[in-house]
Amino acid sequence: MTPTNTHPLPSEKPQVVVVGAGYAGMMSALRLAPHAHVTLVDPADRFTERVRLHERAAGRPDVTHPLGSFLRPTGIVHVAARATEIDTAGREVRTDDGRVLPYDRLIHALGSRTRSVAPGDRDRAYTVESATELHKRLQDGPGSLTVVGGGLTGIELATELAETHPGWRVGLLTEGVVGPGLSEKGRAHVRSVLTARGVRIEEGRRLAGPDDIDTDVVVWAASMTPNTELARAAGIATDAAGRVEVDAALRSVSHPEVYGVGDSAAGYTAAAGSLRMGCAAALPCGSQAASAIIAELRGQEPEPLDFSYHLQCLSLGRHDGLVQFVRPDDSPRERVLTGRPAAFVKEGIVRATVRSLKLASRQPALLAHIPGFG
Repeated sequence: MTPTNTHPLPSEKPQVVVVGAGYAGMMSALRLAPHAHVTLVDPADRFTERVRLHERAAGRPDVTHPLGSFLRPTGIVHVAARATEIDTAGREVRTDDGRVLPYDRLIHALGSRTRSVAPGDRDRAYTVESATELHKRLQDGPGSLTVVGGGLTGIELATELAETHPGWRVGLLTEGVVGPGLSEKGRAHVRSVLTARGVRIEEGRRLAGPDDIDTDVVVWAASMTPNTELARAAGIATDAAGRVEVDAALRSVSHPEVYGVGDSAAGYTAAAGSLRMGCAAALPCGSQAASAIIAELRGQEPEPLDFSYHLQCLSLGRHDGLVQFVRPDDSPRERVLTGRPAAFVKEGIVRATVRSLKLASRQPALLAHIPGFG
């Protein structure tokens, strides 16, 4: 369904408010900066490389970058506050420091988080987002640690922690199988690396909370949930999974002056199907939302999102990895790349995410000519 936009853009530069400074929000804001008055709302003054949080937990000193290093040359106004209300009728965003920010277009880019671990002992339970606190806990001395979640994040955490903290007894527990989206070859390599690191694998076990596990530390790396409480409170339509419902150009199906990007939006393409949460889709979706608003400024109908998958890649410690080749819909092919070459590819891709944001900061027009960012 394509919504009818009842709020045309003004002839002068429009006011665009971007809520959230993750991969998708940052890309949207940077690409739009030459075409609009952009306000970026996020309480943090640093951009976090979320795909490196497992490295931070293991001891990497920092995985953040000052927002100013991206925003300084752009004219984007950063409001270091938390959005507390979206008023769709008045087209305003309110923040916890009392500001009222009017918008002609709103980009909802609040991402996702690991679902609450309650009930249980929170003193020993951590999430992926609390990587810094987890690292401090690991310094207290060896014991047993269990990562809950057999997806890519859980695998990366378990291998990284087992490699960098050999005194800890590390386990990986999952309701299903380890690496459910991988091919047989891919899963076999992951299992061999986990086993070589001494990681105890337990599959097919469902947990109610941390108290279900006999371990000193629990790290939750499963059950991601979108941060769409503000959107739902504002009456913006969400799907059964709680993500903002959007059309092919990423406009809200209920409020077309609102765009949804990244983990908090239910993006979809004919080639890829429903987009999974993750950086792979966040950057292209952020760029797409900017392209759509630029098209509106020119009196054109926005083009639909054009996106498909090519790879899944994960690090298995600092010296091993897996590149899983996939079909456009993210289903696995049998072909994989493993070992140091795969670790090299993964590191290159992670660095490229920051480079793409730097490029959007300095030369945003160039991104329109790069496949996947047009």
